[in-house]
Parts: sequence; structure tokens; C-alpha cells
Amino acid sequence: MSDLTSKLMSRRSALGLMAAGAGLPALAWAKETSAALPPSVVTSPPRQWGAGSPPVIYPDPDILILDPSFRKYLLTIAQIRRIWDKGLWTEGPAWSSQGHYLVFSDVQANTQYRYIWETGEIVPFRKPSYNSNGNAFDFEGRQISTQDLFRRVVRWENDGTQTVLADSYEGKPLNSPNDLAVHPDGSVWFTDPAYGDTLSEGHPDFAGGPTNPDGHVNPRIGEELVGLIGGKKRELPGQCYRVDKSGRLDLVISGQDLPSPNGICFSPDYTNLYVPSTSREPGATSGGDRNIIYVFDVKDGKVSNQKVFSDMTFEGVRCAPDGLRADVDGNLWCGSNGPLGYGGVMVFNPAGKRIGHIRLPNLCANLTFAGPKRNMLMMCAGQSIYTLQVQTQGAAPS
Repeated sequence: MSDLTSKLMSRRSALGLMAAGAGLPALAWAKETSAALPPSVVTSPPRQWGAGSPPVIYPDPDILILDPSFRKYLLTIAQIRRIWDKGLWTEGPAWSSQGHYLVFSDVQANTQYRYIWETGEIVPFRKPSYNSNGNAFDFEGRQISTQDLFRRVVRWENDGTQTVLADSYEGKPLNSPNDLAVHPDGSVWFTDPAYGDTLSEGHPDFAGGPTNPDGHVNPRIGEELVGLIGGKKRELPGQCYRVDKSGRLDLVISGQDLPSPNGICFSPDYTNLYVPSTSREPGATSGGDRNIIYVFDVKDGKVSNQKVFSDMTFEGVRCAPDGLRADVDGNLWCGSNGPLGYGGVMVFNPAGKRIGHIRLPNLCANLTFAGPKRNMLMMCAGQSIYTLQVQTQGAAPS
């Protein structure tokens, strides 16, 4: 047994996560009864996923209840399922309540996909997607996407046309807008790190830019539109912006206050904004690597009172946050990256206390609540899509 597995199981025992109420048997119970632990992310051999894998016992051993308050959000007979594993790097899930489908991005495959609710099919939606990353649907049901290749934010109108919402700030091109959050006042808030300024997820800078300082890489190869549409090289720090209903773009969180912003979401009443500061961006020589989720007060299109919501350190292990979404009770469901056993989704109550953990075999980049009842947690994790039916709803819209 690895040191990490021993540590995780000891933690489970210490927390008293017994089979009767917590979602998995504790190590002490297993030793005393000589019963085998059910296959999970941290067992050897590990849990199997996908078609043909053996059934999982209930409760699911990879759903960890860390506080009794988390139980109410779980369906005892539900289990984590992997429904697709054909991607390269999945991101940006968003639910269309009108269309009854989930849209998500495979950034590196340059494709947007749709998961069709009624049939369970996953089919290409937009190809090329221009390395789309984050997606959202606004209060009018229109899809909004970030495009790493063109370094911009676009909205798909109901008549099928496309509107560019943002591609520059004060005359300088954006980096690679990442994640989105829509507001009832018609504004769109987004993060703009430089994670998409690479060959695999968009295009590197033209010669002399931070991601191509020596000019050894030709960003035009294989991408004939590079340089004709969108920014050519990075000129701005990673920051957070707000596009109002009129189209005006305002800076809401500077890169000095929060470097390398990644995910973004509002509380259900839109009085708080959550933004994680994550790993250092490509080409950066300083800043970043905080791996902290911050929370801000929101009023009249501005933020204030920046505070640490979570430092993403659990049992001495530092994890990295990514995309996040709130449920109707104000709990924050956050994608997590860390050593084996720490990847997946961390669930926090509104006070910032971690109450649950959904373990996945790899990191979870983004997630959303989907389905007609908005109670199906859809998780983008590496090449895969995972689902879990829960007993709460996502704060609308997706």
C-alpha cells in the first residue's frame, strides 16, 4: 500500500466515515472484519471505469462525506459514471435548458461537442471551434464561448450569427479568455489568463512574445487565420473583466490583486464572486502559483473586500483549483488537481468549509449542473466526462 493510500485511508478512519452513513467503509472497520475495501480511485487494483467494468457498490466509495451537512446533497443509490473518454483535454461544460443538451469544449482537438440528453449521444457541435475553452448560456439562452485561437469572447445569437463581445482592452489584445459567468443585468464576466497561448490550445505568441521569445516557433503553421483575427502576442497580465450590456469592457480584478485567474462564478444571489488564482501562465517569469480561491463582494458591477475563500490545502497536501459552480444553497463545487486521491471535485459550504470530496482518477478542470432538473453534475476531467446525480440544483443559468 502506498504512503498516500495509507494516509487517505487513515484520514477516512479518523473522520469516522463508516459505511452506514458516510459513503464508504473506514479502514479500521475493514481490518476488524477482514472485509475487502471496494475498488476505488485509491485502491490497488484501482476502480475500473466505463462499459464492461464491474458494478460499484452503494454508497459509492469515491464520494467522501467530510461533514454531515453534505449528506443531504447525495442520492444513496447514485454513483460516479464515466460516460465518455475520447477527448484530449475537455473543458467548459454548460447546459442549454432550451435545447436539452450539454455543450463542452475539447480545447486541444479544436472541437465543441454536444451531449444530447434524451439519447446520451455525444456528437461534434462546432468544428473547428477555434480552440474554444469556457462556455456559458446567458439569461436569454444564447451560448457564449471563449476562443483561445482568436483570444476573444463571442456570443452566438438566436438567429445563428456571432457577436464578438471582447477581444482587446485599452487597445491591447486579450490573452486567451478562459472561463465565463453571466449576470442578470446582462453583463458577462470572464477571466483572461494566458493558458491558451500555446501550440496545443490556441497559438503561441508571434516572435518576441512571452510564449515565443526567441521566435523559434511559427504560429501560422497549420493555422492560416492566426494574425488575421485576434491578438498576435501577449501584452496584458492575466486579469478579470466585465462586458456590460452595451458592450463596454471594464477591468474588475487586476493581475496584481489576483494573478493567473482561472475559473469564475457568482453566488446564487449574485452578491459574491469566486475566482481562483492558479498556476503560473505560459511564458510568465513571476506571479501565479498561488492556488487559492478568492471571494469578493459584488455591487453595481464592481468588486471589493477580497478575501481568501480556500487555500486548497487539505491534510497538508496543496491542491490546485480550476473551474467552479455554485448550487442553489450557495455551496461551491470546485474542480481540483492534486496527487492521487485529491483530484476531482471539492465541495465547500458558503463559509468556505470543505464538506465533501468527489474523487476522480485524474484532475477535474471544469464542471456544471445539467439535465432538465439541473441536478446532474457533469465533470470534465482530462480526456473524459464524468457524471453524478445529486440532490441539489445548480444556480441558474448554467
